[in-house]
Amino acid sequence: METKHLKMQRFIRFYKDQTGKTEVSMREVAQFAEKSGWTLPVPMNAIDLLAKEFAQAAREEIRYDKKTKKPYRANHAVPVLGTSQPHLWNWIDIDDPRTPRKLMVKSLFKRREGMVADGVQLSFDADHWNSNHPKEEPIQIPMDFTDDILWRKNAPPEELDKAS
Repeated sequence: METKHLKMQRFIRFYKDQTGKTEVSMREVAQFAEKSGWTLPVPMNAIDLLAKEFAQAAREEIRYDKKTKKPYRANHAVPVLGTSQPHLWNWIDIDDPRTPRKLMVKSLFKRREGMVADGVQLSFDADHWNSNHPKEEPIQIPMDFTDDILWRKNAPPEELDKAS
């Protein structure tokens, strides 16, 4: 059985074939889909939308370390296990003395796993490009971020602001 996302992926290819475009805006694809009779999704209810906005606001809150003056994220998402809802997250405040260490560890390592997953997929994408373009210089993506992280951690504040 074809999933909704597989249907959408097929429709994106159809849109590209119909328009001849290679670089597409998903807004344009959605407008084309609507004109083609695609059923529009039911909008989120107001509470879900407000919760999503609160989560975004929490994600964006940056504080500055009093000693180092370096920025850090104030709020961290922790996946809720054992629920029937996928992608359900609770939020913890890094500065709240009641925040258990185990939740902070869980949050930080979940973010690290996301970085690893992104790196693996990036390497698969580069490998695919390189194998399909054997006459071109291979695209090499360095995966050791040690120097990049050290440089950014020690950059002047105005450089840090540009990097985020």
